[in-house]
Amino acid sequence: MAPPVSTGRDAPTLAATPAEGALRRSKARYKILGLLAVGTMINYLDRTVLGIAAPQLTKELGINAALMGLIFSAFSWSYVVAQIPGGVFLDRFGSKFTYYLAMTLWSACTLVQGLVGSVGALFACRLGLGVAESPCFPTNSRVVATWFPQQERAFATGTYTVGEYIGLAFFSPFLFALMGAYGWRSLFYVVGGVGILFGFVWWCFYREPQDHPGANRAELDYIEAGGGLVKHDPKAVSDKAQAAVGKSESKKGFDWRMAGKLLRKRQLAGICLGQFAGNSTLVFFLTWFPTYLATERHMGWLKIGFFAIMPFIAASIGVMFGGTFSDWMLRRGFPANVARKLPIIAGLLLASCIILANFVQSNVAVIAILSVAFFAQGMAALGWTLVSDIAPAGMLGLTGGIFNLAANLAGIVTPLVVGLIVGATGSFVWALAFIGAIALVGAASYIFVVGDIKRIEL
Repeated sequence: MAPPVSTGRDAPTLAATPAEGALRRSKARYKILGLLAVGTMINYLDRTVLGIAAPQLTKELGINAALMGLIFSAFSWSYVVAQIPGGVFLDRFGSKFTYYLAMTLWSACTLVQGLVGSVGALFACRLGLGVAESPCFPTNSRVVATWFPQQERAFATGTYTVGEYIGLAFFSPFLFALMGAYGWRSLFYVVGGVGILFGFVWWCFYREPQDHPGANRAELDYIEAGGGLVKHDPKAVSDKAQAAVGKSESKKGFDWRMAGKLLRKRQLAGICLGQFAGNSTLVFFLTWFPTYLATERHMGWLKIGFFAIMPFIAASIGVMFGGTFSDWMLRRGFPANVARKLPIIAGLLLASCIILANFVQSNVAVIAILSVAFFAQGMAALGWTLVSDIAPAGMLGLTGGIFNLAANLAGIVTPLVVGLIVGATGSFVWALAFIGAIALVGAASYIFVVGDIKRIEL
């Protein structure tokens, strides 16, 4: 008589073939990944809903292109400054509390934007939004490094990163219709309210692996064998797990000198420059894209809502393709240098084709070119996977904070440069040329600067 199969985490380990073990392994990590994906989708809706409201909002508040570029960039000013403190906060208080607090605060800042009556108030809300959102992506990276073995991390990173694009892809028609019916303020009320509600969902359902009721022993062993952290006590965790995510639960104090040492490492410096380049394309689509369609291409609201779907769907596919392709190469024995860097380099090179939109007249052709460019940018959105691979032991939060700080300088530079160009020339031609050139610089950084993908030793 065969022994019964148990799914409880405390059940005794039974001898089994790999296939049988795989059948018994629970999949709680995918539920956690679902929470990350929804949270990231809301995160990007909150930071980018201003782009949808901008054409109508600028008329009501009397804002010109250069000033609008300044307001777009205000979010990234505080977001960048708060990255390192946000990473330190994450290492001190953990993923559950950090993400809950951040989401509740940033959603409240979004909701309040619907009440503003002046440029100064809008600017202040954007600054507050940037501070509140600063720990989000370091937390995402930490959760992936905690819950997923190394061979699944690019897939996991790609899955939650899809949330950056999928929200705007599928909700843009609804948001443009909502604005047409109830005005631009309604966008902030709806998006902010949804984020506050989801904060409670996160608090109720997120658990660390060792505390999750749906994670059985087989899944915990699988995660730990691949470098995930499944125990609270760092001393009880395997060396491989410690190397993957570090002793984040330790009480090790923060030292600014460590940040300086990290920045002098070519792996981190190179991926920061590459992510800055990729984010420049992303930021254009998240801020100026609706205005580009309305002013440069002279589209109406319903047409904008329809055409805006295409590039974001393409970017979503690009993210999933890049992550899946990277993990596939890693499983097939390709070195990490190839598996992690090839999709990013190819994506950045292809993203530079955004310049071609300046040379076609058809709206359909323009949307096709922009969709290809955004698909390519999605392929290149694997930088957070490299953060998990190179972060020194005990410094995943700090490394992620530095990476996000440098990467999101694009959120400051790109809206300002585009706004100044459009304000000075009355056209987006040179703005698109700027975005394409930056993508090429990013590809060069991954080719010539990053070097070997390996854990940084300090």
